[in-house]
Amino acid sequence: MREEVRFRSVGSFKVKLVGYFLLLSLLPIAAAFWGFTAVAGQSETRRVDARLQAGLRAALATYQERLDSAQRTADSFASSRTIEVELARHDLPDLVFALRGTTNVLVTSPGFRFGKIEPGSITRSTDVITPKGLIGRVIVGVPFDMNLVAELRRSSGLGSADALAILFKSRVLASMPTVVGRVPVSVGQTRTIEVGTARYRVLAAPALADDPRFRLAVLSPQSLIDAANSASRNRLLLGLLASLLLVSLVAYVEGRSIVRTLRSLSEAANAIARGRFGDRVSVRGRDEFAALGTAFNTMAGQLEARLADLEEERERLRGAITRFGEALAATHDIGQLLRVIVEAAVESTGATAARLVTADGELVATGDPDAEGAHLELPLSAGRATFGTLTLVGESFDTEQAMTANSLASHAAIALENARLHQIVERQALVDGLTGISNRRHCEDSLTGEIARAERLATPLTLVLADLDDFKTVNDVHGHNAGDEVLREFASVLRATVRESDLAGRWGGEEFLLLLPGADGEGGALLADRVRRSLAERTFLGKDGAAFTVTCSFGVAQHSAGGDERELFANADRALYRAKRRGKNCVELNEQIPSF
Repeated sequence: MREEVRFRSVGSFKVKLVGYFLLLSLLPIAAAFWGFTAVAGQSETRRVDARLQAGLRAALATYQERLDSAQRTADSFASSRTIEVELARHDLPDLVFALRGTTNVLVTSPGFRFGKIEPGSITRSTDVITPKGLIGRVIVGVPFDMNLVAELRRSSGLGSADALAILFKSRVLASMPTVVGRVPVSVGQTRTIEVGTARYRVLAAPALADDPRFRLAVLSPQSLIDAANSASRNRLLLGLLASLLLVSLVAYVEGRSIVRTLRSLSEAANAIARGRFGDRVSVRGRDEFAALGTAFNTMAGQLEARLADLEEERERLRGAITRFGEALAATHDIGQLLRVIVEAAVESTGATAARLVTADGELVATGDPDAEGAHLELPLSAGRATFGTLTLVGESFDTEQAMTANSLASHAAIALENARLHQIVERQALVDGLTGISNRRHCEDSLTGEIARAERLATPLTLVLADLDDFKTVNDVHGHNAGDEVLREFASVLRATVRESDLAGRWGGEEFLLLLPGADGEGGALLADRVRRSLAERTFLGKDGAAFTVTCSFGVAQHSAGGDERELFANADRALYRAKRRGKNCVELNEQIPSF
């Protein structure tokens, strides 16, 4: 029953494989059809555009030749001795005889005019000059009529369906074949537009220099372009369908051959899965499947030998990783973690020595890191944080050992990152986020500890409470950003003034605390006054750029023997209240100590 299920699965894979071949063939063929159709359409359009451009250039050249011919005719008549004599005599019969057979020629003289120029013609003229001076003028016209259109079209080389038109402004004045309507002018740019009731591919020339109202245009019916594109698309579609049919046939034949080979590999693999490592795949030929069968047989021969080695290695690695994980989870001491990382890496990879250099330059090593042999360098990084480089030294490192080392390095980096974050959290729990000095919790813990030490050692201890004067007004008038800057600057003044053994902290809002071990009340008052003067000398900028200053009031109290932190704080708070009542910007001692 199992064999039937397995063969049925292979058979279904055969159908899937043929389907995949068809899909893989269909997608590129469809893409090719789409691309070739677009290219063919563009090619036909470009071919028509090129023909229109060449035809328009030829028509313009022929038109210019007509103008040059008219100029030569005018020059010829003006230089004729007969014309000069007859024009000087105003001899109309002889002049009619001399100009017989000509059209669009006009001869003028003061008081005399003979001939006719068609309306809307471009003219060329020449003065008739004799020794007596200017006696008249000969004017030859080139009319914009069907004769001119026919001549220009014959020389343009346009296709039989292409039209050449003379435009008056945007209206078709004359064309061949006939086109009726208006042509929106777009000089030098081929466009597809609607003229009358039909769509044309149109190219218009710039306005004629002699009369800007006239210009030449060439038109090709868009329907012919669309028909040519459709024919190309149909031919391409037939070719692609034939290709798809051929690919489908080849895919079916090849798929059947592949399925047979895969079936034999599947049977051998199932035999190995059941523990029959002696089974082999029958290898025929020299193609890739033969190479796969040979590799499969080689794998089966090596698999049994490797199983025992892998099991032993797994036991050793499992123990090392377990100990390593327990050590990493048990400590946040970075120094101890570095030592554990080095020792665990050596044990799990079989290295003979290791060296870990942290980003701060700290060095932890075991064995002889400078010994000869293979060196494996592993960066210890987690996210954007880099903690250093771990270098392992050994005779050689295979792929599994390298993977194990990389895994340990990743775990080590995470443990170091956790330790770093733990230190940051510990620091943030004791530091005010805005000012960078101690927060209220740290101040309370330190106050209790310092009072106990002062009682034990019988040394003085002074507490200073500071409150910024009119701080709410600063926020209301100059903005909260300016208020935050005042708080940070006052914290900077405190840090610069107190001793290393003193504690400066933010008690809350605009209220600050100074804890001065070893200092009596008068010394605390002197220090508070230095802080007061230093703050008063500083200038701040509000949200509107206006400069302002800030003052501060201080209450000073010295710890008395037998008193606790509540009593000390209450004395300092009362002194601060008196400083506020005195007008602010001053320092007050508690009642047991004279005022500063």
